[in-house]
Amino acid sequence: MPKPHTSPSAPAGSPLPVLQADCANCFALCCVALPFARSTDFAVDKPAGTPCKNLRQDFRCGIHTRLRDEGFPGCTVFDCFGAGQQVSQVTFGGRDWRTHPGTAAAMFEVFPVMRQLHELLAYVREALTLPAARPVHPDLRAALADTARWTEATPQALAALDIGPLRHEVNGLLLKASELARAKVPGRKKNHRGADLMGARLSGADLRGANLRGAYLIAADLSGADLRSADLIGADFRDTDLRGADLRDTLFLTQPQLNAAKGSPATLLPPALSHPAHWLP
Repeated sequence: MPKPHTSPSAPAGSPLPVLQADCANCFALCCVALPFARSTDFAVDKPAGTPCKNLRQDFRCGIHTRLRDEGFPGCTVFDCFGAGQQVSQVTFGGRDWRTHPGTAAAMFEVFPVMRQLHELLAYVREALTLPAARPVHPDLRAALADTARWTEATPQALAALDIGPLRHEVNGLLLKASELARAKVPGRKKNHRGADLMGARLSGADLRGANLRGAYLIAADLSGADLRSADLIGADFRDTDLRGADLRDTLFLTQPQLNAAKGSPATLLPPALSHPAHWLP
């Protein structure tokens, strides 16, 4: 077996896997492989490896258009970054867990690993678009290639992968890229890395270039706040009020984070992201 942080061999220059979910080519892995607990996010308990009660035989959700109304807002927030179709169509060659039940356990074990790999790829790809991070671009490109090769690995290799060292290595590069990009923002930048800001009143706050990596912003009021060039990797935006906030040019903001928050058409977003359907005027 290769070392935990060293990817298996794969053809040089292999294209990146698609990093957007394609549910039509996935065997509903997020609805089966992952567990969820009864809470404000999920109406029922479900253990890992057990199909959700709303899953139909054709791998579609029976309440897809009513998820929030039926008590499953957590499903509307989740994003696999394209890991679902990668596992379904590439790792397991299109063999679904219902027709080939012998693949089920391995497929469900591999899916969470693949999701982490795809998430890392998305972050690294974004870091490579930052002009200020050019000094670390060579290392980022190497990390991108290394991580991408893992997405082509066998089920056995993926199941055995200790992804922690890889995440640690990539995160170090992402932090360097973030620091270089945020250094271009004039003035003193706020450092709220990992801070507990649940319910904080930050309406209209100047958070340009702030470090909000891993911050708990659950139910915080960030309406009208200026978050341009802020590092938002891993920030918890559940029920965060982002109405009228400026999130243009933020670093490492993802669609799932926005889906978990509250906002409005007046919320300014990076071009690659979109206003969730549940954001009302």
